[in-house]
Amino acid sequence: MARPRTPKAKATVTGADKKNKGRFEERVEPTVSDDLGEPPAWMPEGQQLAWRTIAKEIPWLNASHRALVEIASYVRGRLMANEDVGVQALNLLRQCLGQMGATPADASKAGAKPGGEEEDPADKYF
Repeated sequence: MARPRTPKAKATVTGADKKNKGRFEERVEPTVSDDLGEPPAWMPEGQQLAWRTIAKEIPWLNASHRALVEIASYVRGRLMANEDVGVQALNLLRQCLGQMGATPADASKAGAKPGGEEEDPADKYF
């Protein structure tokens, strides 16, 4: 089974669009001008904190991701409040993070460099 396509916004943040220019230059994706924004007012404070944490950790999120972030914030807010969270809820959180491109496996697929490493020393030889 083929890997899912890396969204252009994620490729820009991780630098994958510069590494594989031809892969992204002809790609036309829908543009969403609104950013993720603030959490909904109806969310409890713990879930709002989880929302802001997720927004900080995943900078490429925009308004089209709000529903996924709401679900992830609900589960992560419960975790942060030290509430009992079942295996199904943790799996749901993992799925949401994967769909948003936020898991380490997703970052490695996009070519993110760990620890703020600017340049791979081997790049000059290839």
